[in-house]
Amino acid sequence: MESPTAAVASVAAHAIAEVLGVEPATVDPVIRESRFADLQSNAALSLGPAHGLRPRDLAQQVVERIPVDGPIARAEVTGPGYVNLELSTEWIAERLSSLAVPERHDATGRRIVIDYSSPNVAKEMHVGHLRTTVVGDALARMLEWSGHTVIRQNHIGDWGTPFGMLIEHSIDLGLGSAELDRMAHDPNAFYRAARAKFDASPAFAERARRRVVLLQAGDAATLERWAELVDASKAYFRRVYASLDVSLTDEHLAGESSYNDELAGICAELEALGLARVSDGALCAFPEGFTGRDGAPAPLIIRKRDGGYGYATTDLATIRYRVTALRADQAVYVIGEPQATHLEMVWAVAREAGWLPPTTATVHVKIGNVVGADNKLLRTRSGDGATLAGLIDEAYRRAAAATDREHAIEDDDERGRAARAVAIGAIKYADLSVPHDTGYMFDLDRMLAPVGNTGPYLQYAVTRVRSVFSHAGSKGHDPNAAIALDPPEARELALLLLHFDATARAAAESFEPHRLCALLHQVAKRFAAFYDAVPILRADPTDRDARLRLCRQTEAVLVRGLDLLGISAPLRM
Repeated sequence: MESPTAAVASVAAHAIAEVLGVEPATVDPVIRESRFADLQSNAALSLGPAHGLRPRDLAQQVVERIPVDGPIARAEVTGPGYVNLELSTEWIAERLSSLAVPERHDATGRRIVIDYSSPNVAKEMHVGHLRTTVVGDALARMLEWSGHTVIRQNHIGDWGTPFGMLIEHSIDLGLGSAELDRMAHDPNAFYRAARAKFDASPAFAERARRRVVLLQAGDAATLERWAELVDASKAYFRRVYASLDVSLTDEHLAGESSYNDELAGICAELEALGLARVSDGALCAFPEGFTGRDGAPAPLIIRKRDGGYGYATTDLATIRYRVTALRADQAVYVIGEPQATHLEMVWAVAREAGWLPPTTATVHVKIGNVVGADNKLLRTRSGDGATLAGLIDEAYRRAAAATDREHAIEDDDERGRAARAVAIGAIKYADLSVPHDTGYMFDLDRMLAPVGNTGPYLQYAVTRVRSVFSHAGSKGHDPNAAIALDPPEARELALLLLHFDATARAAAESFEPHRLCALLHQVAKRFAAFYDAVPILRADPTDRDARLRLCRQTEAVLVRGLDLLGISAPLRM
């Protein structure tokens, strides 16, 4: 459904075009929000001088040509040439009556490959993985809902020199060891034990180095041990993703190992194309436009001096695979902001090699840091990096304690589900409600607060709507009742609901979940104002049914919006 902004823009563009004698399609009416009206057109400020007119004179002529029998009820000139626009309340009610919040728009969009989460095998996911996972998953959901075909890719670190010591440690323990089984809950313990042996024993370190050679050569026994480590880590990943309600599964795993056989060919092809040459013993590409601090061309190392391959080589193979095999129209990478230059260099080399055509867009969704109360990277009391599982468990503990204090839910299972939904919703919303390229402070007390711009506040708004219908159930109501917007609070809420579809789709297109969060928070606030301003169940039957209809549309928008963010709405809180 066309948003109020789009509907007003169309009317204003036609009025401006009529005054200027141009085609409406060439006119941008510059529609903005306003404190003094529903919307405002600022186009006269720039178009007036460009056509030899005073902005206010142009604005006045435009106002005279705006019909007031459609979406616009009133138009007036203010200031140097602003046009304030008030929407018709009847038009708002009519549009809201036919508002449908789709489960998903028709799949007519782009084919988008989105890379996110990307943890390492045999290492516990830390808080730094939280943002890439949560933001990436929300974007995948939002893009799918908008009508795009989304292909998730979880580029896990499952290859490289550390696996020499990990495999040797697993050999020492023996197949099926209890320590290996515990990796599903505490991967770091296994990694730390292997690292300690590597640092303390020269003999073990030498065995580990030889094991790396066997791994890269495809030795069957070594690969069997490697697969055992990967499988143990997959179980851990599944546990964390399930606890976060993240849509990643094993089928989305695309580890570094899957590109291993292609790396030599990548190097050979770049050399043959004249795009790579040996520099200081390493094979390097020098993409155009990238320089170091000394002004010399910056190298992208694709084969190291010792003959090994690094991240750049794997990333080149990855983008080629996503274009050729996955047929990506757009490749989206949800990873840390410090990787920006590396990604740009990889993409530049891929374009020069012809592996990344101009028709395939690349996007780096830059992820900022999560910090603690001291404004430093979040760590535990022992000084270690805070683990993601630990933060989730602590959030659940606090949410469960808060639920117990309220005594609102008697059933233990339902109370547990509600506490879990609140905990995960709080963590996710705190992350998604700020721009993804900025850092934010991890503060569970603030995240779990039932007031303010928080996940629990939005979830509570949904349960509040549902409680209205729960109490109305015995009396019944007309689900097709005409919507009346006579209280100002009802009109303000209705107008905001009509912006949901356009806002959610725009947030997906710009890869900015915080824009959707901002709308949902405003919906929750305006519903609270509406709820407090007028009686609903105690109103006369006509007003009661009309207001219940508005409540139902509010519930649909909030539930769908939260679902796009990967947040569930508990039945009760």
